[in-house]
Amino acid sequence: MFSAIARIFRTPDLRRKIGFTLAIIAIYRFGAHVPAPFVHFPNVQDCVDLTSGTDGLLSLVNLFSGGALLQLSIFALGVMPYITATIITQLLRVVIPHFETLHKEGQAGQARLTQYTRYLTIALALLQSTTLVTVARTGQLFGVTGIPECTNLLVNDAWWAQLLMIITMTAGTGLIMWFAELVTERGIGNGMSLLIFTSIAATFPAALGAIWAARGFEIFLLVLAVGIVVVALVVFVEQSQRRVPVQYAKRMVGRRTYGGTNTYIPIKVNMAGVVPVIFASSLLYIPALIAQFYTPADGTMPPAWVTWVSQYLTTGDHPLYMAIYFLLIIGFTYFYVAITFNPVEVADNMKKYGGFIPGIRAGRPTAEYLDYVLTRITLPGSIYLGLIALIPLIALATVGANQNFPFGGASILIIVGVGLETVKQIDAQLQQRHYEGLLR
Repeated sequence: MFSAIARIFRTPDLRRKIGFTLAIIAIYRFGAHVPAPFVHFPNVQDCVDLTSGTDGLLSLVNLFSGGALLQLSIFALGVMPYITATIITQLLRVVIPHFETLHKEGQAGQARLTQYTRYLTIALALLQSTTLVTVARTGQLFGVTGIPECTNLLVNDAWWAQLLMIITMTAGTGLIMWFAELVTERGIGNGMSLLIFTSIAATFPAALGAIWAARGFEIFLLVLAVGIVVVALVVFVEQSQRRVPVQYAKRMVGRRTYGGTNTYIPIKVNMAGVVPVIFASSLLYIPALIAQFYTPADGTMPPAWVTWVSQYLTTGDHPLYMAIYFLLIIGFTYFYVAITFNPVEVADNMKKYGGFIPGIRAGRPTAEYLDYVLTRITLPGSIYLGLIALIPLIALATVGANQNFPFGGASILIIVGVGLETVKQIDAQLQQRHYEGLLR
């Protein structure tokens, strides 16, 4: 293992790529701690220390920004606008035929879709930065009252000062997007995935330190042991796949013979990734957000439905909240897999190139068989996602950790997924040069 790592740094091209990637990550983390203009940074830091963060969607956004959101930094929005824009672009393929046509056009169509994603990212960043600055100006960013530090977050709340903050945060999102593309082109791994990995990994020391300070060294060791087991299970499931065998018939083109090979279609147990968890968190946050608008400011009794929402749908340690969250993840897993994997399209492509599944006729029977396999394998995948997503909520109820608990939910799925993909790319680079990779 150590000899393989030494080979990485003895290879000039690979060493240069890894060094460039680490430099971009360092700049990104530095920007996450640079406050935006007209932010009262001491008050923000005091309020971050006094509160344990927020729940729901805002907590998820703060996790993906590496804690920069609640610090109102120039990179406060992090990669969340890009993630949202990418998901929206994928969903629009089902609604708008032009997007589906671009998806099938190969590299040129993908370039157009990427450009649309960039434009949508800037638009979402403009919207989210406006919302964030407005919430910070009203003193509701941390969701607490009675603490002066949390209500005086800006040193100047004039319209031009707010406009400058909005422009700065939007420009920060554009800069992050450019960083990610530079890493993809000149570094190692997928740039945006690595920046997300960095943001989440940056919260691990603070989260573990908070558990040690609150519950003691014994609970800290227990959490680490559970974390190692969870990581091992996540790696096992993320690598698991159902391989559907495919054979290609021989065909003559001139004097050459093509085909006659055996391959397979890899259908992963977790094809949806972390997207269902994001969808479920966003949808569960909507009732609490609506209830805030109907909460009386004069201290009178709110409507009955507002009280019910506040009691059952805002605290992650409530059993009803966990049950709804789990069922939403299962539903969104089936929904997202149905969008991203089209059995009819796969069957048509196999038929076009002379491929078939042994024992299954080409065309419609192949599509029905693939749909049958996909439906069966998505069930354990969705249950697995639901259980992983419930780990932070269970930790919230038992250990007293916040919802940014490191060993569970979206964080552990992204950390493991990006880590495995990056190691595979480094291994492929080593095998091209040394005939022996990082993994044996």
